[in-house]
Amino acid sequence: MEQVSTDTIEASKTSFLQDVKALFKGLVLVSNILPVLAGITAALYVNQTATHSILSTILTLLGTTCVIAGALVFNNWYDVDIDAVMKRTMHRPTVTGQFALSTVFNIAMILSIIGFILLSFTTLLTVIFALIGWVTYVFLYTIWAKRRYTWNTIIGSVSGAVTPLIGWYAITSELSLIPIAMVVILFLWQMPHTYVIAIKKYNEYKVAGVKMLPVTHGIDVAKRRTTYYLASLIPSSLLFYPLGSVFMIIAVAMASAGFMIAITGYLKQKDDWNWANQIFLFSVNYIMLLFIGIVIATFVL
Repeated sequence: MEQVSTDTIEASKTSFLQDVKALFKGLVLVSNILPVLAGITAALYVNQTATHSILSTILTLLGTTCVIAGALVFNNWYDVDIDAVMKRTMHRPTVTGQFALSTVFNIAMILSIIGFILLSFTTLLTVIFALIGWVTYVFLYTIWAKRRYTWNTIIGSVSGAVTPLIGWYAITSELSLIPIAMVVILFLWQMPHTYVIAIKKYNEYKVAGVKMLPVTHGIDVAKRRTTYYLASLIPSSLLFYPLGSVFMIIAVAMASAGFMIAITGYLKQKDDWNWANQIFLFSVNYIMLLFIGIVIATFVL
């Protein structure tokens, strides 16, 4: 009986942690914090004389984590009706009732407020760009555009693209080609990344009534635009020249690999799901490796 009780407790703990991870969209949260860190290390790399303290870095990372987590939790709270009819989201705690919606809303607001308070101890520009990202994601994307317009993806991409600027302006007020390159890459990358997710989950988005490009304009249109955006990452990678020719060449090569996967599959792959899945796997690894590479190139080396 004791063993059964122990197993039950462990299972309950595991279930709770999984619910928390789903509520905060764990992987999405991490993928948004990495560009903030890259912005910090890039600023230190470019401006060696910038005033910097470990405390300001910690405050920036913690504050941004809270702000982004708050926005993601708010998205879960608002989209509970959509999540309930989509297979990939119907197990979120907001849908299952593991967390009361009022509690989820309070968590979202408290995290956001704490995040902005922490960032207020850094720089004004850091707070401004964090606010731009939060407002764009919560109000313009989640509440206003997602259910109404196909170009909701563009708005969502804007909120994700400002994250390097949060880290950059926590260190320096100067501007450089490097943060611009990171913003451009993040914006362009999010478009095909979102399109292929929508292709993979086409039936779910259609049932939920979310205005995603494959649903409103067809999968073929989404595949073409995905390929175009992946192609645009190649010349955009040249903006990383200030990090050195070696890094720039690697960035161009990585982007080229994604385009080749897309165009080869587009011409030969008849299975839309498999094509989208290949692009999705590339996309996830591409953005993580690119920004880890930026951190290494600007901080470790």
